[in-house]
Amino acid sequence: MEHRNATQEVKVGKETQSQNSLPTLYEYFDSSEGQNVTGLLAERDGFKLNGKPIRIISGAIHYFRSHPSVWSDRLRKLRASGANTVETYVPWNLHEPKKNEFDFGQDQSKNDMSIFLDIRKFIQLAQAEDLLLILRPGPFICGEFEFGGMPSYLLRDPNMRVRTAYQPYLDRVKVYFDNLLPLVSDLQFSQGGPIIALQVENEYASFDTIEPPYLEFIRQTYLNHGINSLLFTSDGSYNGVKGSLPGLLKTANFQFKPESNLDDLLRFQPDKPPMVMEYWSGWFDHWFEPHSETSLNDFTSVLDVILGGYNASVNYYTFEGGTNFGFNAGANTQTEAPHYAPDVTSYDYDAPLTEAGDYTAKYYKILEMSAIYAIPPLRRPPLPLESRKLAYPSIPLERYLSYSDILDQIPPTSKFQLEARTSMENLNMNNDGGQSQGYILYRKRGIFGNGTAIFKAGPVRDFGILLLDQDIQPFPKDKNGSTKYWLSSVQEYSLPMNGKEQTIDLLIENMGRINFGGAKDFLQRKGLVNSPNESYYHLDGQEIKDVEIIALEFKSNWVNNLTNWHNYESHNEAKKAPILVQSTFTITEIGDTFIDMTSWTKGIVFINGFNLGRYFNVGPQKALYLPAPFLKLGENTITIFEQLQCGSEIVFSSVPKLGFPPIKKDPKPQFDDDDFVPF
Repeated sequence: MEHRNATQEVKVGKETQSQNSLPTLYEYFDSSEGQNVTGLLAERDGFKLNGKPIRIISGAIHYFRSHPSVWSDRLRKLRASGANTVETYVPWNLHEPKKNEFDFGQDQSKNDMSIFLDIRKFIQLAQAEDLLLILRPGPFICGEFEFGGMPSYLLRDPNMRVRTAYQPYLDRVKVYFDNLLPLVSDLQFSQGGPIIALQVENEYASFDTIEPPYLEFIRQTYLNHGINSLLFTSDGSYNGVKGSLPGLLKTANFQFKPESNLDDLLRFQPDKPPMVMEYWSGWFDHWFEPHSETSLNDFTSVLDVILGGYNASVNYYTFEGGTNFGFNAGANTQTEAPHYAPDVTSYDYDAPLTEAGDYTAKYYKILEMSAIYAIPPLRRPPLPLESRKLAYPSIPLERYLSYSDILDQIPPTSKFQLEARTSMENLNMNNDGGQSQGYILYRKRGIFGNGTAIFKAGPVRDFGILLLDQDIQPFPKDKNGSTKYWLSSVQEYSLPMNGKEQTIDLLIENMGRINFGGAKDFLQRKGLVNSPNESYYHLDGQEIKDVEIIALEFKSNWVNNLTNWHNYESHNEAKKAPILVQSTFTITEIGDTFIDMTSWTKGIVFINGFNLGRYFNVGPQKALYLPAPFLKLGENTITIFEQLQCGSEIVFSSVPKLGFPPIKKDPKPQFDDDDFVPF
């Protein structure tokens, strides 16, 4: 890894400290083998690690949202900011992609996300970069992640009650922890590793069905697997202690009003040091909404109160947000129609490090504040260089597969003929785990009629497209005459019948399961549910029966093995969506880039078979981040599934397009870049 030049001094504000005279973290908190090591303790006068005072200055970096080849870079940038700890969630659904099949980085030929899942390596890299680690294994993580990190197969149980003491749920949680915890228990600080604390559940006080036996089950499962590190919960401090248990450290999550939040925390827990487990450095984005930003002034003023006013510890959530690759973005409920708000692909979060790992003004402010408030002061590495950003030349569209071509290549195991509609989760596939992500098609052949037929369906979960004889039917209009996309609602269409046999297709995209809410919100099954009281699938007032259902999962192996492509320019049909288009391009240098999808409408993008994520021209995000490690010197392939209307070419950019407000150039730091020395 390249670094900036270094000298003997670091100067931040009025502070001047010889870096060479300072110890590294592991030199100071010696946890070498043979020592009588004590882990992190929360005492009345502060946190102690191996008997020595420490202020935890931590940052969230999610290993599953950044390519593993940049893990060390992101961790070193965190350590160089003056932080001493990294925090990460653990997404159960990624680690159990199929029921009873667990992946911790070993199944890269079968699981699209496997390359991201070597959690043990990430933890060990954190220690190599002189960081401690806070682990938040769930089983629910929220995190603006698909289903809050829980596997969708849970929803095959019609009586499922996630996040409760419902026994079938606890049984699956135990299986998950029985596979995860043995991988990490020996990496606790007390055993020579970096893990100093583990979280029990996540923001449980915000849930509307609180069952303490569920929390106790998690705690006891940790203990049964040899977890002896500090255990904690994190909630909005206004919720008091209802999301926690006696003996667990309570921590606070917030962005503003630090005085009231920390006063509440100290009132409920006066004998423990205060910690902000999630100090929200920014915020996430939904489709259809403006890009979120938190000003440097707001960020700094709250941080000054946390560190200076209350002498508290802090975890920046997030320090680097990363990317919701593939179909992994989550969603929220809304009080107004359509009562559903899906998250964008980028998880930039307006964080101190950008989605691509670049420095921001918040980063430099953290560095400045850490030099003032760090306990103890420790030697820091030099600031790593930012990655190269390239805008490759635009490329034309070369080949395509039509809608019917795509369906012809769906494997038989993903096609079903059923008496009645059903949801994704209830399809008999994937080790009896159902379909988790992607699209689901409800097809009814052999429709006869003259004049106009009334088709009524919904609510769709989540984005619906209706096709008659493979032609997309116009979306309904709002009261102003503008296009109103079919999102999470019931819609009625007037279909022209031609007196011949016709086919009606309802293609529904799962745009992400809810990741935060009450008990009912987590029962959101995708596609159409088979319930006369909850949904419609009617033609001329009659329930449609004997339906063909096709699961379109768009897994990498399937995308990479597609055949019978047509030349794009030689067929008029090439402009007709839904469609897969593909092009190859040759590069002689590799760097980070962004694929600008401004002229496209809605779909997903694959690079060399890997699903980068969703795009949607409603914004705010208009370009997808393409990390350099997904590219290779020479020939690369880009494949786009466009649901509505194609663009005319594929355009690259050297800068992100996250939406308005526009990205601003960050000011220079108040010190020289080379004022650091390495370990």
